[in-house]
Amino acid sequence: MTPHALAPHDQALFERVSARRVAVDDGVEIDALVGGSGPPLLLLHGHPQTRAMWHKVAPALARRHTLVLADLRGYGDSSKPTGLPDHSNYAKRTLARDQVALMQALGFARFDVLAHDRGARVAHRLAVDHPERVGRMVLLDVAPTLAMYERTTQAFATAYWHWFLLIQPAPLPERLIQADPAAYVREVIGRRSAGLAPFTPAALAAYERAAALPGTAHGICEDYRAAAGVDLDHDRADREAGRRMATPTLVLWGAQGVVHTCFEPMTEWQRVASNVQGEPLACGHYIAEEVPELLLARISPFLSPDEAHA
Repeated sequence: MTPHALAPHDQALFERVSARRVAVDDGVEIDALVGGSGPPLLLLHGHPQTRAMWHKVAPALARRHTLVLADLRGYGDSSKPTGLPDHSNYAKRTLARDQVALMQALGFARFDVLAHDRGARVAHRLAVDHPERVGRMVLLDVAPTLAMYERTTQAFATAYWHWFLLIQPAPLPERLIQADPAAYVREVIGRRSAGLAPFTPAALAAYERAAALPGTAHGICEDYRAAAGVDLDHDRADREAGRRMATPTLVLWGAQGVVHTCFEPMTEWQRVASNVQGEPLACGHYIAEEVPELLLARISPFLSPDEAHA
């Protein structure tokens, strides 16, 4: 584990955190911020974002939790290896192992998880493959990956156009992103929220900076290619074996979002999880940035049940 100086883009968004870089697998390194005090809480971001997405809720969470804000493999300041032919080095199973290794290196054998979007897909696999590691889990604005592919409609494919662009063979989608990374970020985020108004200039700048880094476009595409291939194989194997997620889980989604309008999130999570609760919130896709206070009010008693009932 290597401590390093806090970068300017992190300094603009977070206070009282330190930066860590941990080697996890085959030369891959995961970059993370650590801060706060209390039981460990791993925060995993979505697409096309980085750990910067948690900046509005991190100060409050840090009062009760030791936060670990990680950049997923392929995103932000973490490593971006070239994808294997079967994309398995970007499978959610692999990305989940990254996070287990990160938390182990930081001294946390067991931890809670708060995860959004792509990070929530990693968290799902983490809870299935490593149930002994996860205490409680909050997933934001996702339905299970297999359900979303099996129940794809024209409305969903139109709204989540990037899902089907990014899985195309390299290098076409990479070239399109690299042509104007900032425009790509703003287009994806703006379409899945009420425009760009909920996002601070510093957060948008962090996303745009990360998207322009060498290897990010490829890492993003490999994440989605894995989701449309090897991840589905793993999910189908779970279904055939009757393997379900047992971790106590809270699922929240945006009432104005595509997941809410195109799927039935609770029904789908109940198919794959044995201990799950959830509800929609009055927002779009980017819950932590659109309605941070509402999110904190809902997750705080779930993540700290003893304090909530004291």
